[in-house]
Amino acid sequence: MNENITPHPQRLIQPQADSPHILIIGAGVIGLVTAWALLDKGYKVTVLSKGWANVGQNHGDRLTSQIAGALWEFPPAVCGSHIDAVSLEYSKHWCMTAYWAWKQIADDAGLSREAGVRMTQSNFFFPQRLSDENEKCNKLLNKMMEIAGSGVEGFRHAGAKLAEERGVNPKYEGGIVDGYELSVPVIDTDLAMHWLTNLVLSKGATMTTRTIEKDLLLVEQDLRNEFHADAIVNATGLHGGALSGDDSCSPLRGALLRVVNDGTTFPKVNAALSISADVSEDNEIIFIVPRTDNILLIGGIAQDNQWDLDLTLDTPVVQRMRERANEFLPGLKNAKLDPAYPLAQGLRPARSKNVRVERELRRSEGAESSSRIVHCYGHGGSGWSLSFGCAADAIEGKEPEPMNYRI
Repeated sequence: MNENITPHPQRLIQPQADSPHILIIGAGVIGLVTAWALLDKGYKVTVLSKGWANVGQNHGDRLTSQIAGALWEFPPAVCGSHIDAVSLEYSKHWCMTAYWAWKQIADDAGLSREAGVRMTQSNFFFPQRLSDENEKCNKLLNKMMEIAGSGVEGFRHAGAKLAEERGVNPKYEGGIVDGYELSVPVIDTDLAMHWLTNLVLSKGATMTTRTIEKDLLLVEQDLRNEFHADAIVNATGLHGGALSGDDSCSPLRGALLRVVNDGTTFPKVNAALSISADVSEDNEIIFIVPRTDNILLIGGIAQDNQWDLDLTLDTPVVQRMRERANEFLPGLKNAKLDPAYPLAQGLRPARSKNVRVERELRRSEGAESSSRIVHCYGHGGSGWSLSFGCAADAIEGKEPEPMNYRI
């Protein structure tokens, strides 16, 4: 892909006997992409996780990274907004690093098939003109202008006619009066997670199954001694706060309906269609994304601090999600659920202080040196969108001195 990272099994730099060994805790997209980047820099890597990517019949065993919508987004994401302005600026940098990495995979026909990554048009609709003079529209217009100037491909500010072009109900929420589109990566997460897992294994990573419950600072030295690790990366998603004494983490429960998108019962949808929570009058999301050639995702919901994965097709919030989608894109009322896997649900790893990518600042009692833990968690619904950018900065944080490293 470039001089820092390759999607092929061979490492860019082979490890030496004295190469540093990094212990990564967590095997979601953040942990695996970080492992990949480290392996190509010549590090030895062990990935420790309580679970691994699964595509069996028990859909409840899937990792959060597999359940994600995995449509690349420029922040703030559809499911919510950033609170911290500094974190938002970092996220803009991280997402563009990831954009070009995923796009390079999508642009290679062989890799695209193997990794489940392709480019699609992502469309955003608005019930108010972005040029209107009010605070909300000013923010939305500024975001659109940043996207237009970011270098992403396929950007077009189409206005109200975008709804007609995409078959969207022009009267939804009082009328769709503005819209824009851009070309973005969309990822088949089951396929991609297995590809990432196999890739880091082929590059020489060791994988160990274990659950860690304690604050990493309390067990840092024991873990480093056991694994002969020079540093530890905390990439445990929702569990990241518990492993770092951070009480600002909480789940943001989400769900997606999966329907058959083969053109039989409704016109096939080939582009992503969205209305974000901060645009909708009632803060409800429209999130319609082609996942594979014949599966369409319909979402979504964002329920703060809900830990239970007990949603069903009959749960009112799920039924309302389907009703919104049917009203927004009328053809969907005829859509048939995927009989094998109709409803996906998971807990986004939210954090009130937004994404955390930094070295551990605390010091163990009696410790003679600073901690060698780097935290990389709290990505909310944006793990895939921020992955390569956060991995690059996490690697910088692992070094004693800052590196001029970017994937």
